[in-house]
Amino acid sequence: MNGTIKVRQICFMLVAYNAATKLLLYPTFMAAEAGNALVIPALVGVALQTAAVGATAYLSSRTDKTLFALVEQRLGRAAARTVYVLLGLYFLFLAVVPLVEQKNFIHDAYYETILSLGMLLPVFAFLFYAGMKSIKDAGAFADICLPVFAISLGAILIMSAGQGDYSNLLPVADVSAGVLGRGIIASLYRFSEPALLLIFLGNFKYRKGDAAKLTLSCAVGGLAVVATMAVFYAVYGPLARTRTFAIVNSTLFFSPLEHLGRLDLIAAYAFDLVVLFALALYVQAFTHCFCRAFGREDFNCLFSAIATAVLVAVVLIVNNKYSLLQRAAASWFFIPVIIFSYLLPLGAHLLVRGKRGGKAHEDGR
Repeated sequence: MNGTIKVRQICFMLVAYNAATKLLLYPTFMAAEAGNALVIPALVGVALQTAAVGATAYLSSRTDKTLFALVEQRLGRAAARTVYVLLGLYFLFLAVVPLVEQKNFIHDAYYETILSLGMLLPVFAFLFYAGMKSIKDAGAFADICLPVFAISLGAILIMSAGQGDYSNLLPVADVSAGVLGRGIIASLYRFSEPALLLIFLGNFKYRKGDAAKLTLSCAVGGLAVVATMAVFYAVYGPLARTRTFAIVNSTLFFSPLEHLGRLDLIAAYAFDLVVLFALALYVQAFTHCFCRAFGREDFNCLFSAIATAVLVAVVLIVNNKYSLLQRAAASWFFIPVIIFSYLLPLGAHLLVRGKRGGKAHEDGR
């Protein structure tokens, strides 16, 4: 998976994909976990994620090497291969919950009868195709997705923001610290974007101020999630925990829809396409890591097929057991996220010798 990506395109991913993968069932889940204080755990997650993205972005100002090259230089090739295999498996792990949520969304929003898993074949075919594409192509996908994301989510918020009672969000003090703490831990696995910057490390040309742009983009994407969650709870109040997909339920009371029909679904469908591209990035990241670990770029087709087959198997296994997956995610998924999305990016700083322009820079990639 060779090629370079532009900082602009990474920023687009941190805005669009960051928000898209969280806005299908996460608002409902947090309404059940934290009630009217649902935005507080989300804000904590956004703050932690933005800080970790900032630290990872700063790392790119210190070296132009890839993570593989940094680990290989300091710890040896075997260690670098191990890190990349584990990181690749982690990206596939991150795709599981958003993929199952998208499958449920397609069922609820697109079909009135039971969804046949065969109807998901176009989704898996696209994931397989996208998994073989380069980092440069991943950036091109982001160029397309950001305007689609901005228009679709903007339309959804315009149609829903005026329909809510924002007093439903008050008083936050009624929610205990224990409930908020459990909500923060249960939702931390959603905030995993810092790991994505690790695969872009060394594959873009860093310029002064880029770290600030990347950090700000992550914050914007996270705050879009918080804003949508607040509007969703304002519309439904305590009933929000019973309403599944915020992006299609928040707009139901927009009065022009009585005469125009469910035009809001067009925005929801467009938003769902962004979710698909976000899932594709996880498969691309898996393929990239495994190709680099085994030193076989020409095996991208094989690794993409493996990733897609694993995701198909997961959907078949989970199928109508999403509640079990949700409980597992809330209970322990935060552990690998802390390791790979927070500790690994911070630990990577220890692999860099000096500042950019010194030895790490002179050795090349």
